Amino acid sequence: MKTLLNLNLNDQATISHISHPDADMKQRLYDLGFYPGTPVKKSLISPKSDPIAYRLRGTTIALRNSDAQYVEVYNDDN
Repeated sequence: MKTLLNLNLNDQATISHISHPDADMKQRLYDLGFYPGTPVKKSLISPKSDPIAYRLRGTTIALRNSDAQYVEVYNDDN
C-alpha cells in the first residue's frame, strides 16, 4: 500500500482509497477534494516535514502526516 507520505517531492499519483479511521476526518478529506481517481502532487514540505502540502483540483492543501498516511495512492505510470 502506497500513501501520500511515500511520494517524493513533485511526484504525482492518483488517489485510490481513503482509509482514515476517524469518520469525521475521512469526510473532511472528501470535502477538501481527496476523492478516489483524483490526481495529486506532493508540492511543498515544511521545514520539519509536517505538515506537507499537496496540489489537487487546482488548489494546494496542507495535511498533517497523521492524516496523509490514510490516503492511499497509485503511481500514474503503473
